[in-house]
Amino acid sequence: MPKNSLAPDWLKTPSDSNALALGVWPKHAQRNSSGEIQLAGVSLVELAKQFGTPLYLLDEQHVRESAEEFKRLLELEFNKLGASATVYYAGKAFLSAEIARWMIDSGLKIDVASSGELSVALAAGIDPKKLGLHGNNKSNYELETAVNVGIGTVIIDCESEIGRLQEFAARAGSVQAVRLRVRSGVHAHTHEHLATSHEDQKFGVSLQEAPRLVRLIRECENLEFLGLHSHIGSQIFGFEGFVEAISRLLALHKELLSDGPVPEINLGGGFGVAYVSNETAPTISEIVTALSRAVGTEAERLGIPVPNVCIEPGRAIIGPAGVTIYSVGVIKDVEVDSGNRVETRKYVSVDGGMSDNPRPALYQAEYSARIANRSSDRPPSLCRVVGKHCESGDIVVNNEYLPSDIISGDVLAVATTGAYCWSLSSNYNYLPRPAVVAVTNHRARVIVRGESERDLLSRDAGLSNEFQEGEQ
Repeated sequence: MPKNSLAPDWLKTPSDSNALALGVWPKHAQRNSSGEIQLAGVSLVELAKQFGTPLYLLDEQHVRESAEEFKRLLELEFNKLGASATVYYAGKAFLSAEIARWMIDSGLKIDVASSGELSVALAAGIDPKKLGLHGNNKSNYELETAVNVGIGTVIIDCESEIGRLQEFAARAGSVQAVRLRVRSGVHAHTHEHLATSHEDQKFGVSLQEAPRLVRLIRECENLEFLGLHSHIGSQIFGFEGFVEAISRLLALHKELLSDGPVPEINLGGGFGVAYVSNETAPTISEIVTALSRAVGTEAERLGIPVPNVCIEPGRAIIGPAGVTIYSVGVIKDVEVDSGNRVETRKYVSVDGGMSDNPRPALYQAEYSARIANRSSDRPPSLCRVVGKHCESGDIVVNNEYLPSDIISGDVLAVATTGAYCWSLSSNYNYLPRPAVVAVTNHRARVIVRGESERDLLSRDAGLSNEFQEGEQ
């Protein structure tokens, strides 16, 4: 059939609009003989009936396998170079008590970016020595709390944190290990709001400022300088930016070695994942190989030992393991003048929206969707999956081909929602946030309880006591 001219060039008319694209959907997602999508052996239709929709789902085994593969391969490659390697899970992608435990079980450490994320990890029973604290505007409370609980590392983001950390560590009678976050000046090929290492932005200090600040750190009796930290952005597919950042960082690393030890370097994360079928994301093996080759080559050129290396994947571990399911409601065929002819775009409304996934509104992110409760042999129609919020920008999937017989009551699954969907979710229009359910080995369990409207009302101090959770 001819391509709908409203479709973007990258979106191809599918030969099978039931197929689940490899690399976009979780490892253990497939259709059963009845045409229903299953995750780890459990039907999405049954999950919708049991837990309701919208509903976040995680392929637990996929998450654990990805975490373990990052650790195994990174250690293997850097051990060959005579160095050690550490993988931190970037908790901002999605953090709960269970996720924190999965990461520790897999041998990873965890990065947190607020006192709230720190509290989740500690409440989950995680050894604080296995945690690192990030943030461009850490409060005194966050810094002092981190020091007092014995956090493993604090990533210093600005000069004022040095004196404050020294004061809190001296008061606690401890020595706090720190890294210094620097802006390498490398411009990652990603969305402007996801690029975090160019000069005109809020994170870190410039390469030129770094030597002076490292001297200040080394003058503090209660601070231990571990090394430099860099993060060039997020959702990055190529390695050129990482290679250039490594070159600049190791040049500074060599300079700092003349005045004292610099045991490690942290290369951050930001490794991209495939959200739609035309994208091919780097594999974990490709990521690790590219990083180890760049560090080894540059260290040899500079004539310095290969430092111990840390990385911080988040999305690359948990993003592709996630699926969000919705119930389809109102469907509208909208006629649009494309310039050459009038085309039809089918608007498919679901019972969630930008409150459970704001990424399309924030970053113009694209997603993939499939009918989950059945397969269909009807020809595909160009669809836009939209939410129920009072915003024209409330789009869940901007461009997708779905079977033309999609109807109200179908269950719709959206892939690759494990990262930055639950963690960015809101109660816009007073919609309760959905539950998160982990699925593995034919079993499903809630790992984050969903909210009810009563939960939302209980926080409103202007309502009667029947809604209140207790005196505040």
